[in-house]
Amino acid sequence: MIQDPPSPDTDLGALRPQALLLTFFGGYILGRRVHVATASVLDVLGRVGVSEDATRSTLSRMARGGLLHRVRRGRSVYLGLTARSREVLHDGEFRVWRMGAVNTHWDGTWTLLGFSLPDSWQRQRHVLRSRLLWAGFGALQGGLWIAPSPVEVEPLLDGLEAAAHVKVFQARALPPTDVDELVRDAWHLEAVAARYERFLDRWDGSAPPDGPADSLARQLLLQAEWLQVVRRDPRLPREHLPADWPAERAQRVFRSVYAELDPAARAITAELLDTIPDEESEPVV
Repeated sequence: MIQDPPSPDTDLGALRPQALLLTFFGGYILGRRVHVATASVLDVLGRVGVSEDATRSTLSRMARGGLLHRVRRGRSVYLGLTARSREVLHDGEFRVWRMGAVNTHWDGTWTLLGFSLPDSWQRQRHVLRSRLLWAGFGALQGGLWIAPSPVEVEPLLDGLEAAAHVKVFQARALPPTDVDELVRDAWHLEAVAARYERFLDRWDGSAPPDGPADSLARQLLLQAEWLQVVRRDPRLPREHLPADWPAERAQRVFRSVYAELDPAARAITAELLDTIPDEESEPVV
């Protein structure tokens, strides 16, 4: 089941505790088949400036939402991933490490999605639009949305009554369609570019001036901020983007700074994290 996208943060550097927690679990727990002590997680988030109360509250909410599995050993509680959180984290991993910031292999195919919902279905309409934006669609006109390249639409409609009112096609633009104009109409390019520019302002050449000195904390902030940027980028075809598009430069900066911080960050976690194998404890009830 698709996770409904959260409301986006208004700016970089204002990351919510859940975004930082997911970044931590994705970087240091995903694929290891372990649970990590709550105390270790509190320590990690404290290094990024998140209070213990805020972290505990977010962890409880994530557990109730099926994103974390809690087990107990003695007086300590350990946290592990669920099938749902693994799906979310694998998606983030794919976007960060395997999917380039710019679509350089576009074959000219567009996914077209149209819908018409009753006026009373305001919540359904809101959820559907949020999921489409999250998946890289842009609103072209009326109830017609488009996305570059093929998109697996069924997960976007999971659990929505609106699914019965949706029609999906794949197509290619034909003359006299001006694809550059189509892209400008469907997406707010200036807003997407501005997020990359803000990322570059914070990370190009040094850590954020208001950020922590700790390498682990800086790496978590870096990756969480980068994921926030790329998840709000529809990855439009390079040939239809402005010549000075900042995405690829920002991607180079992200990967360079991440690699610079990684040895020290992993040394910190090797000493800091208290983990147990998945199967060694009883669930918390």
